[in-house]
Amino acid sequence: MTTRPLSQPPPRTDDGSASFGSPVFSDHSLAALADREGALAAWKKAIAGSSPVAAAAAAGGDFAVAVRDGDGRCVLAVDRFAIRTLCYRVIDGELRFAVRADALSDAGSALSAQAIFDYLYFHVIPSPRTIFEGVHRLPPGHVAIFDQGRLAVVPYWKPTFREPDAPSFPALRAEFRQLLRDAVTRQLDGSKPACFLSGGTDSSTVAGMIGEVSGRAAATYSIGFDAEGYDEMTYARIAARHFKTEHHEHYLTPDELVDSIALVAGSYDQPFGNSSALPAYWCARVAREDGVGRLLAGDGGDELFGGNSRYAMQRVFGVYSQLPAVLRKVLLDPLFGLDVARKLPLVRKGAGYVRQANTPMPDRLQHYNLLLRLGMPEVLTASFLSRVAETAPLEAQRAVWAAAADAAPINAMLAFDWRYTLAESDLPKVVGSAALAGITAGFPFLDQALVDFSLRLPPSYKLNRLRLRWFFKEALRGFLPDEIITKKKKGFGLPFGVWVNRHDRLKRLAVDSLRSFGDRGVVRPQFINTLLQTHLQAHPGYYGEMVWILMMMEQWLRQHAPRYRADA
Repeated sequence: MTTRPLSQPPPRTDDGSASFGSPVFSDHSLAALADREGALAAWKKAIAGSSPVAAAAAAGGDFAVAVRDGDGRCVLAVDRFAIRTLCYRVIDGELRFAVRADALSDAGSALSAQAIFDYLYFHVIPSPRTIFEGVHRLPPGHVAIFDQGRLAVVPYWKPTFREPDAPSFPALRAEFRQLLRDAVTRQLDGSKPACFLSGGTDSSTVAGMIGEVSGRAAATYSIGFDAEGYDEMTYARIAARHFKTEHHEHYLTPDELVDSIALVAGSYDQPFGNSSALPAYWCARVAREDGVGRLLAGDGGDELFGGNSRYAMQRVFGVYSQLPAVLRKVLLDPLFGLDVARKLPLVRKGAGYVRQANTPMPDRLQHYNLLLRLGMPEVLTASFLSRVAETAPLEAQRAVWAAAADAAPINAMLAFDWRYTLAESDLPKVVGSAALAGITAGFPFLDQALVDFSLRLPPSYKLNRLRLRWFFKEALRGFLPDEIITKKKKGFGLPFGVWVNRHDRLKRLAVDSLRSFGDRGVVRPQFINTLLQTHLQAHPGYYGEMVWILMMMEQWLRQHAPRYRADA
């Protein structure tokens, strides 16, 4: 499998059709056709022989495809997690598509105020919206059918969780380990086997499995930070020693960060605020300089098997709803709602717990949302706020949540994260950062067989009381070092807030970016002053995230829309 630079579209045929990625066809005749004539030939036959929805649902792997037929119909589809992406736009009755949103924009394309609001809310712009008015991104697991001037965008896959009546841990463990081996094998392309290594359970598992299935020690690449509480290199070294990998480390410096912020920000087709993109880029860059053409990543393990701490936290909140209704409504809710109660430290914590517990999902997940906690009128100008729908992000999240609302609570949270954590944030981070460095990325945990396996694990195997990813850790006990099984997850978290207060060049870049963005009519200049002079100084780790997303927005605008003003 090869990767093309971000600026290039997927290959197209004379009729305007295109296929991108590595689709896996479950139909043997289609798989054979793809081997003989290429994936596009198989896609055309599949779509001609059945409905577009059925054709996409029968395919696995990572893919994006556009097929135009002789009757003028155009079908677009992307894989279940949108590892490969497609954007589209209807102009003069014709559907146009491209891998990047900016490839469909022109000199007259306006930026979407709602998309900018969504970015400030999510730190990314979730599909189907893009930064450009009229340009849309196909959501994960969806097809778009354009026929006779009408466009329909529909899902072809929704996760269906099936719980076994009498699960056998030994049998499931053996099956899981074999599926892991198979998934890693399928992601290796014959070049030097290599992977990201953060020192967490997922990347360590991939590193170990590479050595097991390839017969060669994996080349592992880790990023470190000279900042207390952010560096995980100790655990990466434990994994590297345990699996005898060819280990490479790079300690990212504030100067390197300054030198690459504009590059990374501008490489994306729209504003992208996941701060881990910078460490991921440097990790991929070091690997590329070492002759690596493909890096495997551990993304997906947490979201398939229950590894994020918020899953346990939401279970704690769920306990409140199981108390007798009379106790909650007559005694606890009124007690913790009293003004006097909120002034007592311990009772104030209880009041916060009750308030969150009484907030339904998925609304509760936004409790720590920076934009909501700071207050939209405090952050955004009145004129900008008047142009956006403040509830639109939450309404979109509620719709995604509703699709899996009948599942067990842990499974509903996982399905929700497959969309908002994986497809909209973490996967674009890795794919985009790797492509910028000139290499490809693979995701063994998103192998369809592993995803299907996770769908039939009992909920208690994912979150056992408050123990995260219980099955995953127990199934790999003896394979992974004990220190990694018991460690807390951090990943490639960037100490930006700490650094920006200590490093002059980084601070100048951040201040200059925020001052410039404050002149664009989106964010109140008074808020910029308060953020930089008060909030950032008091709580750099927390408010540094807001500084980061505003800085990355401004850096993207300077390269893609330098004259943009919200009030123009």
